[in-house]
Amino acid sequence: MFIAMNRFKVEKDAGKDFEQVWLSREVHLHKEPGFISFHLLRGPEREDHILYASHTLWRSVEDFENWTKSESFRKAHAGAGGSKKLYLGHPEFEGFEALQEVLADGSNSILVAAE
Repeated sequence: MFIAMNRFKVEKDAGKDFEQVWLSREVHLHKEPGFISFHLLRGPEREDHILYASHTLWRSVEDFENWTKSESFRKAHAGAGGSKKLYLGHPEFEGFEALQEVLADGSNSILVAAE
């Protein structure tokens, strides 16, 4: 499993606009092989910004990388440049390979063998 996250520092007075851009755009992720889920997260408010994160769960890093080369990716990001005035700096990407998963039912899975 692979988690792809982008963190956005959004100017405090632009939070509602930022949310509207995300909540009103057409979603293409569900059409992609290996896609599991997506979350848009609103985090803490700081002195000069509100922290947001996009959190996408993929079956594998390969599925994520294939999506970044797809037509769906291009469509999803076509208008991204128009909302840059909302950000302080550039979004910060972080990718994580899941090593372990513990579920609410108590099941525990090791997802990647130790090296």
